[in-house]
Amino acid sequence: MTPDVLQEALDAAVSAGESARGTTSPNPPVGCALVDDHGTVLATGATSPVGGPHAEINALRHAGERARGATAVVTLEPCNHTGRTGPCSHALVRAGITRVIYLTADPFKPAAGGADYLRDHGVEVDYRATRVAALQPWLRSVANERPSVTLKFASTLDGFTAAVDGTSQWVTGADARAFVHEDRARRDAIVVGTGTAIADNPSLTARRPDGTLFASQPRRVVVGKRDLPEGNLTRLGFEQYASPEEALTALWHAGARDVLIEGGATLAVGFLELGVIDAVQAYVAPALLGQGRGVLDRAIASTIAEAKRFHTTSVRQLGEDVLIEMEKY
Repeated sequence: MTPDVLQEALDAAVSAGESARGTTSPNPPVGCALVDDHGTVLATGATSPVGGPHAEINALRHAGERARGATAVVTLEPCNHTGRTGPCSHALVRAGITRVIYLTADPFKPAAGGADYLRDHGVEVDYRATRVAALQPWLRSVANERPSVTLKFASTLDGFTAAVDGTSQWVTGADARAFVHEDRARRDAIVVGTGTAIADNPSLTARRPDGTLFASQPRRVVVGKRDLPEGNLTRLGFEQYASPEEALTALWHAGARDVLIEGGATLAVGFLELGVIDAVQAYVAPALLGQGRGVLDRAIASTIAEAKRFHTTSVRQLGEDVLIEMEKY
């Protein structure tokens, strides 16, 4: 397989997995691509919603008999256990796959061992350790035995989310707001505090620019003890928990693995102080206010040495705004 063919197969598998984000939890959003000896991508597959086939099975079904003798490129090591579905490693052997390239070792012990099974049954196995963005929240959740938590905020260049008069719509432009909704559709839950729910009356839905809803919608979660007045959240339905700890425990047991914290400043501090913020999405607008409401409502460090620091994983421009994505060291 030439480097160009391999890259095409890798891209196809990664893209397939990305397309399943927000629909597979508690399972990971895995992608699979099948390639023949001539370098043709025969089929791709992604993890179905829970209870449905895994990525490898979907790819094999799309390829049919053409899968015999092919190479399978998978973003996660094929599973080797029977849960709601059978082991993918066994299915690959039965289908006549001769080589498997996987990008991420499976850290979930009950499902691990697929690579060894494949080797034991005559399949060439090639592990190419690669960071697959779609899998990162699931991998963190497995490691921590709780949902992966991403803190999202939009601010001016000088770090304000609202002006002194309280106005906050809109800090960022249309392109950034559209991307926020696309991202919401890939999450298992969106969390806000009671203060934000009361002040802003958000819908917490994932919407297209024309107002229609994406097919995949996150759970709507409010943290805090205050009662909410009638409005969008009460009309659409929501879950309310007294504390971040209670919310994360309930969401984990409900199958949520990828959670987005959207507001407000008090809630953000609560999750930061709990030490459970795994990633940050900072939408930064090219604007200055000088004074206003900050991203956080109180200090979480007294010196620069104590500042909570993150590793930058991507920077992208959205119209005039910039999205900086970071992960905890």
